[in-house]
Amino acid sequence: MNTETRQAGVLLHPTSLPGPNGIGELGSQATDFVDWLVDGEQTIWQVMPLGPTGYGDSPYQCFSAFAANPLLISLDRLQAEGLLNQADLEPLSKLSSKYVDFGAVIPMKNDLLKQAFTVFQNDADPEARADFDQFKARFHFWLEDFALFKALKEFYAGQSWNEWPVELRDRDFDAIDRVSEELASSIEFHSWLQYKTISQWWAVRHYAQKNGVQILGDLPIFVAYDSADAWANRQLFHFDDQGNPTVVAGVPPDYFSETGQLWGNPLYKWEAHRDQGFSWWEARLKSTFEMVDMVRIDHFRGFEACWEVPADEETAINGQWVKAPGYELFGTLRARMGQMNVVAENLGVITDEVENLRRQFHFPGMRVLQFAWDSGPMNAFLPHNHSCDSVIYTGTHDNNTTRGWFEQEATKKGLAYLKEYVGHELGEIEDEFVRMAYASSGLYAIIPMQDWLKLGSEARMNTPGNASGNWSWRVDSDQLSKELSDKMRELTQRYGRAPSVQIKEEEA
Repeated sequence: MNTETRQAGVLLHPTSLPGPNGIGELGSQATDFVDWLVDGEQTIWQVMPLGPTGYGDSPYQCFSAFAANPLLISLDRLQAEGLLNQADLEPLSKLSSKYVDFGAVIPMKNDLLKQAFTVFQNDADPEARADFDQFKARFHFWLEDFALFKALKEFYAGQSWNEWPVELRDRDFDAIDRVSEELASSIEFHSWLQYKTISQWWAVRHYAQKNGVQILGDLPIFVAYDSADAWANRQLFHFDDQGNPTVVAGVPPDYFSETGQLWGNPLYKWEAHRDQGFSWWEARLKSTFEMVDMVRIDHFRGFEACWEVPADEETAINGQWVKAPGYELFGTLRARMGQMNVVAENLGVITDEVENLRRQFHFPGMRVLQFAWDSGPMNAFLPHNHSCDSVIYTGTHDNNTTRGWFEQEATKKGLAYLKEYVGHELGEIEDEFVRMAYASSGLYAIIPMQDWLKLGSEARMNTPGNASGNWSWRVDSDQLSKELSDKMRELTQRYGRAPSVQIKEEEA
């Protein structure tokens, strides 16, 4: 991570990209977006977790911490390879381009992907088959378990792994061998989906790197309960003999929720990770950095202490803080991997112990301007309190859009202080926030796409605590205008975050 160069970027998940097939994909729309970022002198594209989504279509509740989301596969690219034809794509073109209708997209796209896989099986040339075989060999350490997990979930109509027959739930060796033979075709299909998704993502990432844009990814600290990770590594989690969690993750009440957030993710049995030399974490981080250039670790504070809630609780209120071995973990990873390009999400209940852990490993933290205005001049989120080792946001995926915040959530006290702070009548609230973020001493300034477009709460990506209606917003190609990229470039240059300005200074 370049800790000396001021940079700017945009937060936009790939599912939100424009395009004709009901959901953002890894085709020309993705590389066109990179071109648009370059035109605005943006050097960071931040995305959410890229894994295969499950419950609620949330990228933070994935079926695997290693696999990628096949919904991102570009069907246009498959058509160009001769695996689909144009007529196959016409039903998807009738879906909304403004929002992802996951209930419609998932079955329609899955049918087309199965159709494309059949053509691949029948017609692929030897070079394509060899490339697929090499992919399977390279990623066998997670791909075999994941592909079998997905095949079993399909066979058992979506049931969670703890509801499967006991011998499969408990991964009996003979039962796994038998079912691997019986479901061989389905296992191969899910392996091929990973091959196509990851190959297409690598092409997008390579294009971004070639054009000076880094990908800032996102790594949730926890895995989903109904995931290949939990099923294949039960010894690493707090489970009972039937595979049920005894305690789950959450956070206490904070500015996101009055009752806290009961995430329900299984909690790590840290002594088991320590006994394995943290090898699972090493594999996870290495796999992540094969996909992105930098990574934001979501809920970083959980590496200092986790909010542990008994599994039978209905809210997160009755939890307790339980210490985690963050120093030992990151010390081990740094010794094996070198300095990691990590941004620590340090929002919520943050103590001196959490900040000391972050600083020990030189991980930049986060500052969110929406949180700055209700508690006076010592508020850490106010621009004059930003440190250089910070990444500045107007808001995150869990926030309302800045316009939505301004119209629906900002307090009278906060707005009065905001007006005092800027020293003039408030103009467009997004313009005020972007200028403050860009002028900040923080290392990076990253603006959600919705705030550049000045959209209201209808474009909000996620409302914590709401199980449905999230993750669906999409940008329209017409909104990625030359006028907007010109404005971005002007601001990026003005506040010393543009490559062109930095090159001129070096030459002077």
